[in-house]
Amino acid sequence: MKDAHTSTRCRAGSPNPAAMTEMASLPGGVRRPRPTALRLLSLALLAVAPLPAQTIELPSVVVTAARTAEPPEQVPFSIAALSGEQLRANPASTADGALRSVPGFSLFRRSDSLSANPTAQGVSLRGLGPSGASRSLVLLDGVPLNDPFGGWVAWSKVPRESLAGAEIVRGGGATAWGNAALGGIVQLFTENPGATRGRLAAGYGEADTRSVELALSQPLGPGTLQVLGRDFATDGFVLVSPEDRGPVDQPAASEHRWLAARWRQELSPGIQLTLTARTYDEDRNNGTPYQRNASREDFASVALSGSTGPAFAWDAVAYAQDQSFASTFGSVNATRTAETPASDQFAVPAEAFGAAWTGVWKNDTGRTSAGLDWRRVRGETREHFTFSAGAFTRERVAGGTQETVGVFALHERALAPRVRATLGGRVDLWRETGGHRRETERATGNVLREETYARRDGVEFSPSAGLVWQPAAGWRLRAATQHSFRRPTLNELYRPFRVGNVITEANATLETERATSAELGADYTQGALTLGAAVFWNDLRDAVGNVTLHRGPGTFPTVGFVPAGGLGRQRLNLDRTRVQGVELSARWTPVTTLTLTADYLYNDATVRSASAAPALAGKRLAQVPRHVAAFGASWQPVKPLTLTPRARFLGQQFEDDENQLRLAAALVVDLGLSYRLTASSELFLNAENLTDERIETGRSADGLVNTGSPRLVLGGLRLAW
Repeated sequence: MKDAHTSTRCRAGSPNPAAMTEMASLPGGVRRPRPTALRLLSLALLAVAPLPAQTIELPSVVVTAARTAEPPEQVPFSIAALSGEQLRANPASTADGALRSVPGFSLFRRSDSLSANPTAQGVSLRGLGPSGASRSLVLLDGVPLNDPFGGWVAWSKVPRESLAGAEIVRGGGATAWGNAALGGIVQLFTENPGATRGRLAAGYGEADTRSVELALSQPLGPGTLQVLGRDFATDGFVLVSPEDRGPVDQPAASEHRWLAARWRQELSPGIQLTLTARTYDEDRNNGTPYQRNASREDFASVALSGSTGPAFAWDAVAYAQDQSFASTFGSVNATRTAETPASDQFAVPAEAFGAAWTGVWKNDTGRTSAGLDWRRVRGETREHFTFSAGAFTRERVAGGTQETVGVFALHERALAPRVRATLGGRVDLWRETGGHRRETERATGNVLREETYARRDGVEFSPSAGLVWQPAAGWRLRAATQHSFRRPTLNELYRPFRVGNVITEANATLETERATSAELGADYTQGALTLGAAVFWNDLRDAVGNVTLHRGPGTFPTVGFVPAGGLGRQRLNLDRTRVQGVELSARWTPVTTLTLTADYLYNDATVRSASAAPALAGKRLAQVPRHVAAFGASWQPVKPLTLTPRARFLGQQFEDDENQLRLAAALVVDLGLSYRLTASSELFLNAENLTDERIETGRSADGLVNTGSPRLVLGGLRLAW
């Protein structure tokens, strides 16, 4: 399928890092960030005088599929490329909300990061094995955003206003990127230091939602310094549907802030250095007085890129991440008048270290890209559980270490004047060590459970092949296939959890997920009209799922006590699932002031066999609708005014693995307006869910329904210089 194949990047930029902020205590052990330092620095930066505007034109290329720049018409996989201007014009208030204009992109649940718990912010591309742990790799400037411990994505780290663009590779890229790219790649690119001298966006809206984001670039000595920051807060909305909510329910408020600095310098002709540092913290209320979570992170990287002329170029990056997460969970009674603490995940320290090198060799007939990468993550959950007589009586500590190292090579060659082929292979070695789980009585220190898990390791081969044929002017036919893998996260292997009355047990013996994927596509462009179609097929083996084993009340093997109305689940491998479907797209620009887009995704995602739970065979995968459609436009009725309406249709889907809990279809209409005051300033007004559609995001076994964001109107000012 052909999308907006335009990007303003010629090479994957250097990753974004982090530093740390002071934290203050909240009830339940959750830590609350103190925003003082960032706010003071933001005020100081605002005092800096704007510098003259600078514009840099870059060729239209994409970099994500092969880790090196290539023309989009030569990529055999489905690529959606969105420019920074397109992302800023989108009426969604979050970066992930803007990406949902691509029908194949979704989070684990229908809520976006404005209200979703971070552990539910995993990415699903084309419905391939959705869960809180992403089966797609999400990158910011070439460095994974996926959480080291759980695989989910903290979308609030993304510099929405300073993005140069985004690329979504659906069903491809695993040969270049390896583990976690099983469903595809989402890569976000920050504007290079010096691309603009400054950006400022400030907005305010319903639910006391307020946001300020700033970016400044300043030449200093031999290089350029870029400073970026964001401060965001909202009072949120009540997550439980009006007919089910009670006195205990309250708006899911949240706030986050981050500060980043990037330094870019040319070390010598053809060699460039980029240093990045970022600090981030976030605090969320999850809809009841007790349930909260907080995140904080330190992140730093160093990147080098160089070339020796048009025939060879390379880039390298090394990064380190240190983060912590804390979360509390509660159980609410049937009348929703009282809440009982269920668990206090008071600390989840995690670390990630990584490095990569990629080179590309070009000649008159083809190009070869090759490289190697290494990533090591270590994490642990520390939590209190079993609430009795006003206190938690037990403590659990569980975690381990994962490490992967891989090498890859991709070769692209013209077989004929209108035919190009791509062939690649990758080998990964992985190992898991130090796996442990210890549970004790807090009062006495008695050990109730102590397990250490043997080292596990393996070797994975990830080949891919593609063919692009241009039989006539305006036509492009393509075919692609790949084999990919994903190791379960530390969270899936070692940490059991409880949400309300649903108890899910971990499984340290989970096998590696493997997928074989294929797609056929056709694109046609004639003047202002572009049409695309693709059929895709994925065979996923040993997909990790939260499988329902027991219904409460009662005490059961593996999961222990399950209260009335509750469910007992365990993470288990499903032998085989199949995800197949059709994508259609159209883009038409009849006049320069009007562009219309339409996209449709049909997705048949079913369990084919599951020896762990045979009754699941033939069931649809949870959280995957069969039908998704998106319609959009950009219209400039008069020169200063631009309208960007968007409508998304979400078909029916199931909340649970047994297909007992159905979530209704929804039609969501958004509208964005911008009014340009000068060449460098504009007013904007965004209305999400303009018709206040009911969006069902969750349904429990006892019938409780959660809903997504109601109508949310935000307005503000953007400046660029």
